[in-house]
Amino acid sequence: MTIVFFNLDGIVRAEFVLRNTTVNSEYYKGLLERLRKDVRRKRPEKWANGFILHHDNAPCHTSLLVRQFLSNKNITVCPHPPYSPDLAPCYFWLFPKVKMTMKGKSFESIQDIEAATTAQLKSLTKEDFQKCFRKWQERWDKCVRREGEYFTVILFLFKHSPYFFITPRTSSRSV
Repeated sequence: MTIVFFNLDGIVRAEFVLRNTTVNSEYYKGLLERLRKDVRRKRPEKWANGFILHHDNAPCHTSLLVRQFLSNKNITVCPHPPYSPDLAPCYFWLFPKVKMTMKGKSFESIQDIEAATTAQLKSLTKEDFQKCFRKWQERWDKCVRREGEYFTVILFLFKHSPYFFITPRTSSRSV
């Protein structure tokens, strides 16, 4: 598994989770400590002015231990609506982008997969990240215009041509 933190300027921290490791509250708190060090070193202006963290609602992200850590370190958290991977930049932009370059390829080892992932992450430009944040803004704007009603995006492939259908979700359950 890969965990990536990024902003408009690019990747701040990316790390691979060791095999058979559970990402629980303690692990995630340690990761956030490493992230803070990276922000201080790589984005000193964000460190000086404070930064906003966005993550989804995974249990390790919302645990008391993590919430207390973030509060004690004065890290503001951008709230994420439940059951909304379509509003998480890693899910709608970053991970699909990385996976598309690996599609159809065979890898001999985990290290080969990590090397390919690292190469793809390093190939992303500042403009790519800025485009991601514009897309994120558009998705949030759409959600606000629909007064919080969720959307489902269904991709149909017909003769290698994508057709997108956006329909309101009728319940909070994933489709």
